[in-house]
Amino acid sequence: MSPAKRYANKQAKARQRRRLNAQQRLERDRRQAQQAAEALHQALEELGLPETLVREIEGRLQSQQKLLSKIVGVMFPALFGCRTPSELCRVRGWDKNWPSRLLHALPKRSWLKRLRRLGLEVLVPLWRHVAGKSEASQSRWQWTWVVDDSVFHKYGEQLGLVGHWWSGQQHRVLAGIDGLLLVVVIGDGKLVVPVDFAVRRPDPVGAGGPCRDKLTWAREMIDARLLALSKRGLHLPAPIITADSWFSDSKLMEHVRHRHQGTLVVEGKVSYTFTLADGRHVNGHDLLEGKRDKWSWRNHPWTPGVCYVRLQATSPTYGAVTVVIVDEHGKDRYYLLCLETALSGPVLIRRWRRRHWIEFVFRVLKHLLATESCQVHSEDAYYGHLVLRLMASFVLFYTSRVVCKGRLTMEEMIFSLKHYWRFVDLEPLGLQALS
Repeated sequence: MSPAKRYANKQAKARQRRRLNAQQRLERDRRQAQQAAEALHQALEELGLPETLVREIEGRLQSQQKLLSKIVGVMFPALFGCRTPSELCRVRGWDKNWPSRLLHALPKRSWLKRLRRLGLEVLVPLWRHVAGKSEASQSRWQWTWVVDDSVFHKYGEQLGLVGHWWSGQQHRVLAGIDGLLLVVVIGDGKLVVPVDFAVRRPDPVGAGGPCRDKLTWAREMIDARLLALSKRGLHLPAPIITADSWFSDSKLMEHVRHRHQGTLVVEGKVSYTFTLADGRHVNGHDLLEGKRDKWSWRNHPWTPGVCYVRLQATSPTYGAVTVVIVDEHGKDRYYLLCLETALSGPVLIRRWRRRHWIEFVFRVLKHLLATESCQVHSEDAYYGHLVLRLMASFVLFYTSRVVCKGRLTMEEMIFSLKHYWRFVDLEPLGLQALS
């Protein structure tokens, strides 16, 4: 065989292998999309959304057809490669008014009630399942309450919810809707359950008192959720609540301590002043920028590369407090602040580290689920939009962690369904393997 013919045969076989591998990759991606859709439907069934939320909306709309597929589309437009409801209707071939009708089906109180009920229906069985276990098992399923707010970029002063708020993510003032979220982190992130949500109204222009601030909202949300859990017969230990420095209010800390015997852990500020047990007067700048030999550092017993200092101090604002300075390799030093407690430094650091899960929820809402792309013009519909996307973020997390047991991430589910949903055959979600 001549070298030219040998080369031609070699190239032909290589092209055939590439085509075969491409076909195999395509079949694998289609199988993964089918598995992701089935896992998502299983999560919806286990969480009871078809029996509760879908049935209530069908009853309000007096619909003769099953609305699960349309509600799932409004919850997860990114699964179909869309961001806005108009794109979703165009891609799925729906009536363009369907998303608006679904979001207007319930008033805002009913939307929020559905979100709170979902949190209770997840947390109560979990607690009763773990309550009879050993202390070691219970320590792996600890509850950490996290509260934080985020600004959803939005124009339109006529909506009544749009104001100008400081965005910590973009470090500037934005026109948008400020949403306050309360979640419960199970363990080190086994589950992140949203239990309550509120939208802060901007203060009225002219005469009239100011609207409730985030501290008032946080206190009311924490009180209401703990009361609801106690009415379900749960005898919870003293809650540990984490929040950023914006929630470092002495009245809120004292309220959590006296009302719930709990501990509110926040990040300290540079401007705070303290009197240490040995009589020294220091401020937040000394704690963050002071020389290392100024403190007696200890190595973190569970995390390598982390050192901490636990101090008992007195603050003119907070009274007797516990301060934990944390120095982690490669990161800026910070310190944690709470009212005087017997909890050790490593325990406070571990609970504080779980606060980042609420930032993860906001990132999923904004980037994976395109929550800021909303085209409704009424308050009830916007509450419905935000609540459905919050439920969608939890369903995705539940699908990834519980149903798929970590074998399939949320990003992989969205990517595979976004590109191959036309080849998925799943009748409850309205997918019929159209090519």
